[in-house]
Amino acid sequence: MKCEAALAAADRGSLTAAAELLGYTQSGVTRMVGALEEELGFALFSRSKRGVVLTENGRLMLPLFRDLVRACRGVEQQGAEIRGMSRGVLTIGCYYSISAIWMPRLLKGFCAKYPGVKVRLQEGGNGEMSRWLGERSVDCCFCAQPERTEYPWKPLFEDELVAWLPPDHPRAAEKRFPVKDLERENFIHTSPGQDTDQDRLLARLGIAPRTRFSTRDGFSTYNMVAAGLGISFNQRLIARQWSGPVVQLPFDPPQKVTLGIAVPNCRDASPITRRFIQWVEENREAVE
Repeated sequence: MKCEAALAAADRGSLTAAAELLGYTQSGVTRMVGALEEELGFALFSRSKRGVVLTENGRLMLPLFRDLVRACRGVEQQGAEIRGMSRGVLTIGCYYSISAIWMPRLLKGFCAKYPGVKVRLQEGGNGEMSRWLGERSVDCCFCAQPERTEYPWKPLFEDELVAWLPPDHPRAAEKRFPVKDLERENFIHTSPGQDTDQDRLLARLGIAPRTRFSTRDGFSTYNMVAAGLGISFNQRLIARQWSGPVVQLPFDPPQKVTLGIAVPNCRDASPITRRFIQWVEENREAVE
């Protein structure tokens, strides 16, 4: 548990945020991290009013802590499997859109079937999820196919990429938006440089947009388009439940993205992870 507290503090950059994630008090996490540092004989973190930052020794220890926590969870989960119970922690990396649209429906049935499982969602883009897979800080990720082929990935769902236009845009009444026209207008870029579906399409087609604004998440981009600040694009899925004045047009030619589930390593996947992947495959209609 002390190693898990250290990992949470490293990932969140704060002992308070680590306590919120793990369900402990801030003083409890501080004591656990302090006890671990005392046992090791050196500091893991530099502390300041802004939070905590790993020391060089802390960075060296971090992969070992991850291995130890993963092994302990595997022992606990395998023991629960043998006893006919399913318990443990499942950490899932996913897009913000998947977290908002898919996960509530998927998790409702899964958690009803396995009430002893605690689920943590880590939201980010393809670049972040590739890093999480490499660190093994997640059990699985919902994402586009990782660029690094060593991560097993199963396709689940194909979604269309659509242009987002303000309602008064000259092309708003048309049936399709020429994809090459993305570089002719003010563009609002969501999480640039994070290997997003936007980044991948622009790179694949050699399009250099006139980026006027950038945002961290699709909802902010959507609202900026609605305000008439520029155009953008994203998966049709992401705005399925949004009702702002944004016109969504298919591209000419059509552009699609395949989303799936990736794991760091099939052989080392925990019993809970395997059961979750099986659940997703058997209930994929929930994401269609």
